[in-house]
Amino acid sequence: MKYLSLFSGVGGFELGIQQAYESNNEHAHQCKKSKPKKRTSGRKRTTNKHRVQLHDRDGSAPLCIGYSEIDKYACQIYNKHFNHKNYGDITKINPTDLPEFDLLVGGFPCQAFSIAGKRAGFADTRGTLFFEIARIIREKQPRLLLLENVRGLLSHDQGRTFSTIISTLDELGYDLQWQVLNSKNFGVPQNRERVFIVGHLRGTSRPQVFPITRGNKTTLKQIIAGGQGNRVYNINGISCTQASLAGGRGAKTGLYLTSRPQGIRRLTPTECERLQGFPDGWTEKGMNYCECAGKETPHFGVVNISDTQRYKTLGNAVTVNVIKEIMLKLL
Repeated sequence: MKYLSLFSGVGGFELGIQQAYESNNEHAHQCKKSKPKKRTSGRKRTTNKHRVQLHDRDGSAPLCIGYSEIDKYACQIYNKHFNHKNYGDITKINPTDLPEFDLLVGGFPCQAFSIAGKRAGFADTRGTLFFEIARIIREKQPRLLLLENVRGLLSHDQGRTFSTIISTLDELGYDLQWQVLNSKNFGVPQNRERVFIVGHLRGTSRPQVFPITRGNKTTLKQIIAGGQGNRVYNINGISCTQASLAGGRGAKTGLYLTSRPQGIRRLTPTECERLQGFPDGWTEKGMNYCECAGKETPHFGVVNISDTQRYKTLGNAVTVNVIKEIMLKLL
């Protein structure tokens, strides 16, 4: 399965897809081991060792054909973990230059729709970043879509913005399903609600992805080592939503009452990584090179990422655990 990643940030979609693939293969291996052998009556028994691997007939792992991201620090962190081509600014991507791919993923910004609400479908999205996604979809017609946005997208402009997005994707030939999912129900103690949209190219197989119902008893105390802003939270509960931009003493993470002598403090970047489902240290360092629009700049090696940028990029990221769960159902 080949996929294109848009508005990629620090690679939350990529890591979630990778984990889903590994989990699926592990499950398939366990099933194979526990399955009783059938008698073959002396005939040679044939097997297909790759029959359960994210529907890849050759058993190969999902392949990212490239990503699109313009934030300098997010690109550095992404390049530290993945060796994928960066197509850079999505507004400058020529879809005909892209290889063929099966799946498009992306957490697009909720930009105000200049003429949303006139119910003109594809035409209503011009001038917005969602139009750039639609432009690529119209040209490449991938079999599957997975898009993410803030919950407020559903009510923006009295619901007309979301209606425009859905009608646009319908016009482009996709059957759709969507659901608001909260990260706190997927193994991390963070109250983070996001709407996820899954699209299947009309006429192709359509597995049921939503609704996903899950619970989680993980508390913030299990994440911490040792209103947001000036509001103080208890570490035995759930954290507030991690934000890329926020004010007050708690800034982007909120303030939490920990055991003395630490007292009241904000979360560390490592704790924020855990709240988003990333391994410790995921955003600590980056690779200072970028391949944009086919032009490769010199490779300058590993660079340190400031805490300020780590908080920002993590606040913009998707929760890896949620992506993994969706991908397990989608594929």
